[in-house]
Amino acid sequence: MAKKITVKDLLDNTRLTVVQGEQYMEREITTENISRPGLEMTGYFNFYAPERIQLMGITETSFAERMSHDELLIVARKMMTETTPVFVVSTNRKLPAEFLAVAEESKIPVLATELTSSRILSNMTYYLSGQLAERQSVHGVLVDIFGLGVLITGDSGVGKSETALELVQRGHRLIADDRVDIYQQDEERLVGEAPAILENLMELRGVGIIDVLNLFGAGAVRHHATISFNLHLAKWEDGQQVDRLGNGEDSIKILGVDLPRLVLPVQTGRNMTILVETAAKNFRAKMMGFDATETFNNNLNKLIAENSENN
Repeated sequence: MAKKITVKDLLDNTRLTVVQGEQYMEREITTENISRPGLEMTGYFNFYAPERIQLMGITETSFAERMSHDELLIVARKMMTETTPVFVVSTNRKLPAEFLAVAEESKIPVLATELTSSRILSNMTYYLSGQLAERQSVHGVLVDIFGLGVLITGDSGVGKSETALELVQRGHRLIADDRVDIYQQDEERLVGEAPAILENLMELRGVGIIDVLNLFGAGAVRHHATISFNLHLAKWEDGQQVDRLGNGEDSIKILGVDLPRLVLPVQTGRNMTILVETAAKNFRAKMMGFDATETFNNNLNKLIAENSENN
C-alpha cells in the first residue's frame, strides 16, 4: 500500500519555497505524474489532468504575459479544481496576479524554486515515485554491507537481529530490523526502508529494544537502500542439501522484480557475521565480473584436459 503524501511532504523533501497558501499544505498528492500545462494555457482542456501537480516554467509564464486579464481568469479557474494539489513555479518565475488570486480562492498553495523546470521535475518525480509506489512488507533485516543493501531473512529465532548487530559493530549500517518496507524504484530496482515506528530501532531477545542511532551514532544507520540480494538464514538439518560451490542461481520475486537469493545454513560454531560479510563481498565481485566458481571450473577443466593429454 502506498503512503499518503501531502504538499507539506513535497515542500520538506524538495528545493521548494512557499509563495502563498501555507495554510493549505495538507492538500493530498495522489499521483506521481506532473503536468506542464502549456496547451491548457491556450484554452485546450480535452485531456487536462487536474489531480496532478501543475508545473509552470518559462514557457507557460511567458505565454501568460501575452494573455488578457479575462483570459487569465478563465484559464486559471479551469485549471484550479478541488483535486488540484499545488502549483509549482520554476526558474524564479512569477505567476500572473490572476492565477494567484484564483489559487487563494480555491485554497491551492503555490510553491516556487530557482531550479529549472527539468531539474525540479526530476527531483519531484524521484521523490513521489518512491513515496507513492506500492509497498510490500517483508519479515527480515536490511543492512548496508560494503555499500550493498543485503536483505537478511530466515525463521524466527534464527539470529537475524543478532547478526545485524554484529555487522553494525563492525562498521556496517542498519536500515531496518524485524520488518522491511519494500517498494519498486523502477523495473529492476527494489528499495527498502524501515516503517516509521521502527526506524533506527532493533529488538534483541533478552535485551529488549535498543536505539541503534543513540548507541552507535549516525554512521551506524541509514534511512533506505537499494536491495542488492537476499541472504536467507536457514537452520541446519541433517541430510540437508547445500550448494558447496556457489553456482546455484536462485531468486525470489518481490513486487514483480527477481531478487538474487543465497541460502546460508546456520549451525553452532559458524561465524555468521563473517560469512554474511564474505557473501556480500563475493556478490559484489561477481557483479564486477570476478566469479570464483567459474575460475574453479576453468581450472578443473584445464586439469582434466592436461591429464587426458598425458594419458
